[in-house]
Amino acid sequence: MIVRTTLVAAVMAVAAITTTGCAVSRGQETTGAYIDDSTITATVKSRFVENKNVDAASISVETLNGTVMLSGFAKNANEKSTAETIARGVSGVKSVKNEIAVRP
Repeated sequence: MIVRTTLVAAVMAVAAITTTGCAVSRGQETTGAYIDDSTITATVKSRFVENKNVDAASISVETLNGTVMLSGFAKNANEKSTAETIARGVSGVKSVKNEIAVRP
């Protein structure tokens, strides 16, 4: 009985270690890639806050493997374009998908 309990505990420990892993998510391959994407997102958002032509609260930024996805609402086409230009100017950005909708 003790051997069986020990074996079950060992199997559970191995399962817990192999399934939890690092903080990598969304199919990314390394923790470094996850951190880089988080840094890109934070940098884009901070540049939105610094820019008077972009309402940072109305635009969401997500980054996956260097691809930035912009979504949310802009007051006009100029704001939408400015947000995309800012995102493209951030180091590490490979591409930008601009899904921002212009409010009528």
